[in-house]
Amino acid sequence: MIIRSLELENFRNCRSLKIDFSEGTNILYGDNAQGKTNILEAIFISSTTRSHKSSKDKDIIHFGGDDAHIRTYIEKDKDITKVDMHLRGTKSKGIAINNQSIKRAAELMGILNVVFFSPEDLAIIKDGPSERRRFVDMDLCQLDSFYLYNLTNYNRVVTQRNKLLKDIQLNPELKDSISVWDEQLIKFGIKLIDRRNSFAGQLNRLVKNIHKSLSGHKEELNVFYEPNVSMEDFEAELANSLEKDIKLKQTNVGPHRDDFAFYINEIDIRKFGSQGQQRTAALSLKLAEIDLIRRLKKDVPVLLLDDVLSELDSKRQNYLLKNIGSIQTIITCTGLDDFVSRRFNVDRVFRVVDGDVMLLEEGLPKGPPQQQQKKKKK
Repeated sequence: MIIRSLELENFRNCRSLKIDFSEGTNILYGDNAQGKTNILEAIFISSTTRSHKSSKDKDIIHFGGDDAHIRTYIEKDKDITKVDMHLRGTKSKGIAINNQSIKRAAELMGILNVVFFSPEDLAIIKDGPSERRRFVDMDLCQLDSFYLYNLTNYNRVVTQRNKLLKDIQLNPELKDSISVWDEQLIKFGIKLIDRRNSFAGQLNRLVKNIHKSLSGHKEELNVFYEPNVSMEDFEAELANSLEKDIKLKQTNVGPHRDDFAFYINEIDIRKFGSQGQQRTAALSLKLAEIDLIRRLKKDVPVLLLDDVLSELDSKRQNYLLKNIGSIQTIITCTGLDDFVSRRFNVDRVFRVVDGDVMLLEEGLPKGPPQQQQKKKKK
């Protein structure tokens, strides 16, 4: 699976843009705030229907515009699939696959699998549980359309139940209707718990070997699922928490409060790990994510690296770039010196300036970037 080309209209700071990617390693370089990350964000939305920044559609549309388009052309087994995202500020986004509209996001999942790695992901380990749940949810939504369905419905039920909890304080008689939402919460929640548990086991087997190699066989990383409540106890715990829920006006029991633990040699690195250990563990997770998609989807994802190389030391940079193999990779950076000095294989280089993209000579330029003449404007 590769992305052949990407077209943007009124997306962030891009008024009109078309990029033809190489099937190998592509570099988008330029100063900060020029639009490099916006291009990766557009690809991510084409894969998952949502921004990795959790931005609302209206915030993504170019200032002063009414709508935006993302058109992604994906090649798999020599067949081209066109994914068209129509972002509308006041309405839900429209999605079409090969010019045929779809109604459910689940129909999009699996057409384009991506692994997105940004500097913020290096903090997955040390940040709060919500970031670790988000990492797992984004993975599972790409891998399993049933998980996406259950997660969407579970989140909807939590929202409705929380609204009812607030209303009960004003009208106590509404308390009798809470059981309707409890039944649905349990129905969808136990499916999330079961899938997250199996996912943690799959992830742990892969990440353990990767981390051993990254740490020079000095450390062993283990991932554990920490459910807020077990499937067996969910109903009872939810009932026991009702008065607390009413008082706090929120649902306090369920997989929306799950966490995932990371241990190196029996030490919880969320709390006691060094920054180096936490970053190495995060890198191991991303590499394991690639392997999971390969194994479970029988396909190779597109790897998106958003200025992450500048956050890694030379050892981790080398390991990452030497282990992505034949994966199509799109990298953003502010300069090309690291790639030139380390002689990494690069197939296509683009310069990004104020939302516009210029394609340089194929591969890395031979002189300093500022001396390069643009080959053509896309």
